Parts: sequence; C-alpha cells; structure tokens
Amino acid sequence: MTDTKTKRVVITVSCVSSFVTPFMASAINVALPAIQADFHVNAILLAWVATSYLLSTAVFVLPFGKVADIRGRKKVYVWGLVIFTLSSFLSAVSGSIYQLLAARVVQGIGIAMIFSTGMAIVTAAFPVRERGMAIGITVAAVYIGLSAGPFVGGLLTQYISWRSVFGVVVPMGALTIYLATEYLEEERGETRGERLDVVGSVLYGISIMLTMYGFSTLPSVQSFWAILAGVALFCVFAQWEFKVTSPVFNVELFTVNRAFAFSGLAALVNYSATFAVTFLLSLYLQYIKGLDPRSAGLVLVTQPIMMAVFSPFAGRLSDRIEPRKVASLGMALTAVGLFAMAVLTSLAHTSFIVLDLVLLGIGFALFSSPNMNAIMSSVYKRFYGIAAGAAASMRLLGQMFSMGIATVMLSVYVGPVKITPEQYPAFLRCVSAAFLVFGFLCVLGIFASLARGPLRQE
Repeated sequence: MTDTKTKRVVITVSCVSSFVTPFMASAINVALPAIQADFHVNAILLAWVATSYLLSTAVFVLPFGKVADIRGRKKVYVWGLVIFTLSSFLSAVSGSIYQLLAARVVQGIGIAMIFSTGMAIVTAAFPVRERGMAIGITVAAVYIGLSAGPFVGGLLTQYISWRSVFGVVVPMGALTIYLATEYLEEERGETRGERLDVVGSVLYGISIMLTMYGFSTLPSVQSFWAILAGVALFCVFAQWEFKVTSPVFNVELFTVNRAFAFSGLAALVNYSATFAVTFLLSLYLQYIKGLDPRSAGLVLVTQPIMMAVFSPFAGRLSDRIEPRKVASLGMALTAVGLFAMAVLTSLAHTSFIVLDLVLLGIGFALFSSPNMNAIMSSVYKRFYGIAAGAAASMRLLGQMFSMGIATVMLSVYVGPVKITPEQYPAFLRCVSAAFLVFGFLCVLGIFASLARGPLRQE
C-alpha cells in the first residue's frame, strides 16, 4: 500500500507536468504571429510550429508506454521531463525556424514519454477506491494549463517576447525533475525481460504519420490516399502484433477486454466530437459577432474552467458509482451542448454561448476523468504503460479527426477563400453542419460508453 506522503508527491509531480504540457500547447498558438514576424516564414512552416510536436508525440507515445513497462516508469518519466525541459530551452534560443521546428519535434518526444507514464504512475500509486479522485485532480491540472496558456502566453509575447513562452516552462520543468528524481519511488519494470518490438513500433509510427497527415490536409485528393494508406498499414501493424512474442501493444486488450476496448472507443469519439469546438467558435465569435481576439478568448476560456472545476468531483464520483454511468452522463450532456450550438445564428447572444460552454465543460469533465479511470482500472498493473499510451493515442487521433471534420465542412460550405462578410451565411451553415455531426458522434459515443459493461460488482 502506498503511504500518504508518496501519494502527495505523486499528485504534485503529476499535476505540475500535466499543467506544463497543455500550457505550452495552448500558449504557443498566441505567439505564432510574433514567430512569423521574427523569422519571416510562410503560413505552412508556421503551422508546423504548432503541429510538429503533436505528430511526434502521437508516433512515440505507444512505444514509450511499452518501454516504461519494461524498464520502469520512473526512468522514462524523468527522462521525458529532461528532454521536454531541454527542448523548451532550445526552442527559446532558436536562431531559425528550422531549429525551432527540430526542437519542437524533440519536445514532442519528451511529451510522449510523459504522457505514457504519468497516468500509469498515478494509477499505480492509488488503490481503486481513491483512483478516480487522483485522476480527476490530474485531469483538472491539464485543463488549468489549457485555460492559462492563451492568457499568459499573450502577456509574455506582448510584454517580453515569444521566446519567453518557451523559457517560462524551463524552471517548472526543472522543479518537476527534482521532485520526481528525489521523491518518486523507483520501481522494477512490470514486464522486465521483454524486448521492445521495433518492427511494430515502426509500422505504428508510419501509419500514424500517414493518417494524421491525411486528416491535416483534407479534403485534397492526396489526403484520402494518405488516410487509406495509414489505415491499411495500421491493419498490418495489428496483424504483426498478434504474431510477435513481445508486442509493442497487446492487441488482445481490444479483442478480449470489453471494458478497455469500449472505453478507448468512447474516448476517441468524444475527442473527435469536441476538439474542434474551440476552433469553430473562435472564428464565429470574431467573424460573426465581431469580438476582438482578447474578448473571444475570455468567452472560450469558460469551457476549460468548468472542466478544471468539475474534473476532481467527477473522478471522485467514479470511485463510488460505476465509471461508465458517470462518463455516459457526461457524454449525453456534451451531446446536448453540441446540438444547441448547431442552432447558432448571427443574432445569438454571447450569454447563450457562455452558458452552452458551461454545459459542455461540465459534460466533458463528467466524461473525461471517469473514462480515464475506467481505462486504467480495466487492465493489470503490467499493462499500465501500454494503457496510458493507448489512451493518449486515442486522444491525439480524436483531435486530428475533429479538425479533419471541421476542415471538410469549411471546404464544402465556404471553399478555399477568405472568410469575408459575403461568406458569413455560408460559414454559419458550416458551423451548424459541423456541430450536428459532432452531436451525432456523441450520441454514438453514449452507446459505446454504456457497452463497456461494469468494471466492478454493483
């Protein structure tokens, strides 16, 4: 049994790292115009500043989950923090856009090591009756980071420079490295003696790169070929994992573990239905409602604040009530909020949007923590790293699917033109169609959430 002091250290370390990584992701978006002005780069290269780390994280998160189960989670976690901190420093002192992109790719590798071990460490430190609460607190730290990122990033960029956005996380990373090194318990690998499946890792990485590239370039013809090739290669990866002695991912977790499979599917559906909400509403608030970026940001911050407030409560609730029930309720509330967004017009009052974002934030909080609790509690301890990596992969893929859906809708309704007042009616139809699709996805997600079955005797 883990003592109280160790639990507190685990939560502290987990919360700091869970705050820093999404803070960086959201803060850098505000700094992009300043980076463009500094390096004089085109929009395509600039976009890669925001997405390069996401791609490298998606490629490496699953293999590092397996490495953590073999070598020990603390080692991978600490090294991930070191790589993340050093790459943040290198990003801050980059002399060219290509140095910055290289540092961002390395930063993604560090984040992958943190994602694949952080939740596994929390899960291992807390018994089942306390696990949901611990996961809820950790998830709340993620949403606080997402909330603080645009505001703090804007202040740092405006009053210091875009480089300070990277520099500010260096001391936080150093503090986390110290706490993790000094206070986290050393542990043996749960699958010590096994070897990393290099072939499977390469197949997985290439399939993820092709799929994410395809969704990022929709609706071009080559994007569909890239997605098709990625899916086909993923099928090859799955077949390989069935045959290899020490798979990078135990595919049987999806084929024989009903709770794990449907919890992962529910997570994929939920992120696919919700990630692009902020993107579309940001455009709506600035183009249709005429708000400036600061005012639009203040409206949009409503949702992550609600997530941060209610995630610990939702996690604690899933310790007492079956996680599938709490998560399904959250998915249902999210669906209601998305359908409400589908009726937005140019006359909609900002207070309506704020109230709907409150509903969406509560719904997502009720889903996220209990669903993660269900994922991590549905596997044996020896698979915690793989489970954490799989959960992160579902999140990243869902985010790409969501942006892919939004991109397709913009292409169909607006086309490859700037959004001008003449295009506003078409843009409103695009927003309505996208939120309808997202709402129906959440309805399907409710069934996936309920289909997982109970994790424990009721």
